[in-house]
Amino acid sequence: MKRILFALTLAALMLPSMAAKRWLGGDISMLTANERAGVVYKDLAGRPVDALEFFKRCGWNMMRVRLFVDPQHAPGAHHDQGVCQDLPYVIDLCRHIKQAGFKIMLDFHYSDTWADPAKQFMPHRWLETPSEALPDSVYAYTRYCLEAMKQAGVAPHMIQVGNEITFGMMWPAGRVEPLKDDNWGPFVDLLKAGSKACREVCPDAKIIIHTEKAGVWPMTEAYYNRLAQAGLDYDIIGLSYYPMWHNTIEYLGSTLDNLARQFPSKPVMIVETAYYFEHDGVNRGEENFSHCLPGTIDGQRQFTAQLVQELRKHKNVTGLFWWYPEENTYGTPHRQFNLNRGLFNNRTGCALPAITEFGRFK
Repeated sequence: MKRILFALTLAALMLPSMAAKRWLGGDISMLTANERAGVVYKDLAGRPVDALEFFKRCGWNMMRVRLFVDPQHAPGAHHDQGVCQDLPYVIDLCRHIKQAGFKIMLDFHYSDTWADPAKQFMPHRWLETPSEALPDSVYAYTRYCLEAMKQAGVAPHMIQVGNEITFGMMWPAGRVEPLKDDNWGPFVDLLKAGSKACREVCPDAKIIIHTEKAGVWPMTEAYYNRLAQAGLDYDIIGLSYYPMWHNTIEYLGSTLDNLARQFPSKPVMIVETAYYFEHDGVNRGEENFSHCLPGTIDGQRQFTAQLVQELRKHKNVTGLFWWYPEENTYGTPHRQFNLNRGLFNNRTGCALPAITEFGRFK
């Protein structure tokens, strides 16, 4: 009987720590800029709210923030699209995030502007740096940023070494293709340099390697196999999943099963997802809607419910993050960066029903 009571007590003590391993949140990198512009956020009932407090009430527990190297060198049009997150901006936003009770995920872009499958531009400061010296530059830059954040009291709980880097980063020096052998040595050296800095400055932080080919299993498999063969030090597989680019939810489920079998020691996080609550008919970046729900408020809600239902089937999935959930232009004339994929209605400022479905992941 004593053994049974001891086991029950131990299980009860473990429950909080086990629950804390499932992370829910969003990339809210534009929140500071939005609030400075006078954006008004409202809850589902139309009452004005503080955005961070509202997300907390929705059950979120971690926020993701992107960091560009020198965003002043980004093209002017990219500034209108939200490229402004230099180190002082990030530290200021992370202070507010931490004060609101959230953990922090830091997303190193290693670029002065957007880094994604179509573009991984070399930062301006390293354009003349010899290729063989670039790992040292990545190490020094990563270490400097993390030490500054640690000194400011906002050390990240998780760190992405690169953003959507299936095809490498810091092109052309670090460009690769998962199904080809070319250039993997130089690319992995960049990752190892970033990872080393993370371990030294933030030894308790988890390191994420983030790719965006969840809809093409052979590429995802080849990519993480190459990292394993290279002995890269990291903790978590991070995936982007947008249905208009990355196949069906069912295919995502298959990819997650395959990852669990092939990389059982690596938890998986969906570090980016989103879907339209309104679509203007413009095809952005080869979007494919043939298998998608309508781009409407209820279509977004249904997508979110179906995604969460699928993810909860997979024990290896420990995190889910909405990209740009704070998108909202209500209360301000600012209209340049309306994608209509956030969790607030740009016309009314009200939270959308998908946010309720999103919270069911936890």
